[in-house]
Amino acid sequence: MKTFLFTAGLLASLTASASSTDTLYVKQQQLPILIERTDNVLFLMRMNGGNTQHLDEVTLNFGKDVSLSDIKAVKLYYGGTEARQVNATQRFAPVEYISRAPGHTLAAHPSYSIKKDETRPNKSTVVLKGQQKLYPGVNYFWVSVEMNPNTSLTSTLSATVEGAKADGQVLPVKTVSAPMKRYMGIGVRHAGDDGSNAFRIPGLVTTNKGTLLGVYDVRYNNSNDLQEHVDIGLSRSTDGGKTWEKMRLPLSFGETGDMPKAQNGVGDPSILVDTKTNTIWIVAAWTHGMGNQRAWVSSHPGMDMYHTAQLVMAKSTDDGKTWSAPINITDQVKNPEWHFLLQGPGRGITMQDGTLVFPIQYIGKDRIPNAGIMYSKDRGETWHIHNHARTNTTESQVVEVEPGVLMLNMRDNRGGSRAVYTTTDLGSTWKEHVSSRTALQEPVCMASLISVKAKDNVTGKDLLIFSNPNSTSRRNHITIKISTDGGETWLPEHQLMIDEGDSWGYSCLTMVDKETVGILYESSMAHMLFQKVKLSEIMSGK
Repeated sequence: MKTFLFTAGLLASLTASASSTDTLYVKQQQLPILIERTDNVLFLMRMNGGNTQHLDEVTLNFGKDVSLSDIKAVKLYYGGTEARQVNATQRFAPVEYISRAPGHTLAAHPSYSIKKDETRPNKSTVVLKGQQKLYPGVNYFWVSVEMNPNTSLTSTLSATVEGAKADGQVLPVKTVSAPMKRYMGIGVRHAGDDGSNAFRIPGLVTTNKGTLLGVYDVRYNNSNDLQEHVDIGLSRSTDGGKTWEKMRLPLSFGETGDMPKAQNGVGDPSILVDTKTNTIWIVAAWTHGMGNQRAWVSSHPGMDMYHTAQLVMAKSTDDGKTWSAPINITDQVKNPEWHFLLQGPGRGITMQDGTLVFPIQYIGKDRIPNAGIMYSKDRGETWHIHNHARTNTTESQVVEVEPGVLMLNMRDNRGGSRAVYTTTDLGSTWKEHVSSRTALQEPVCMASLISVKAKDNVTGKDLLIFSNPNSTSRRNHITIKISTDGGETWLPEHQLMIDEGDSWGYSCLTMVDKETVGILYESSMAHMLFQKVKLSEIMSGK
């Protein structure tokens, strides 16, 4: 009888203990870890403070492949409570803990979090002291990681929340996200840099000397498209993307024609390396006047700058260090009936026979947009346009899949997926590709496509590499994909998502070396974010 009573009492005690202990829920997101940030969100955590009075500590475990010397600090923050009327949403943060506001994108917002502990890990297991009183309802915590400045861009980070304690007892932990590997990145351009509100529309190339050149819109006043105060900015890296030189302005029109800067915008750049000479070309649309309305509807038929947008170029013959005065090629390529002619944006190519090719788009006299290409057979002295590939398409990218065969991958306003066409005669005629409108989903957004021959990469195979928001509805889940059969198929096992957060979603790819591909894109972490990813990571999908 005594034994029964003891056993019953013990069970009752254990049951009471279990029922009085709440659960710590943990979520991790596939987001880039920016090396220059003092705070990167590693884990988001929530728990109900109904029965638990005090969070004592949280224990992390870093993966065996993580170089602890790369980690400068790990921090635990308390993010306050949830509003009772939205408790049922079961979200993991009441706000964004790191601001997107200009000039405030690198560290935890001091208004939204209280730092509870900070340590530099010297072993894979790290204990962070909470010492935080819990309040009735949902309480939020998050873990931050700060990397050392010398961390390699190809380093990865994996970690788990192994345990927690509250009220002196072990606290149940439930992770709601799958284990993941996180990838490093560099914010080449953050909101507020150089006095600019926003940076948009990336283009990226690797020169013959191995220099990385990234171009983009410098949108000083806001994130709006032309017409606004917009210049073409360029960032240059000679160390594989680790560091970037001070921003240059290859195209900037100031107060040309006694018109305000905000009515002399130039934007949506595309960049090309002439691989035969290492001359670099940038093409962009310059808009003069237009009353600060959107150029997409305010550019009209005609040829002069008072009626229609001008197609302008700049070139560099010293590996992107200095740039020529603007070169206006509107008269060479625009049909006077078209409302608006502009470039890709993103990047162009040099064909094997030396022909320079840029993707283009134009709004015809019927106000419907069309994508195509323009080309030069004389090293950029003159340019030509034939016919569009597919109507109701816009931002496209071009590659040479076989000698003389060009593939145009297009944003399709019908939505759902990319349109893909090929030409063997520089755009005089086009043929729909087998993958068109089926293989590559999109939310109606710009994308990137590059062709990499077997001799130029470690796989020993001809590759097509593609990036875009891998969704049909939202600009998120930025994903790099590889095709080994000329773009006919894009297998799930040859894809890697690098940023699941919401963003503007534009991207541009280039090979950094034979082992790695670089991507400059509009991310959830920075307006222009650069990452360098090993081909082996993409090919394995992890």
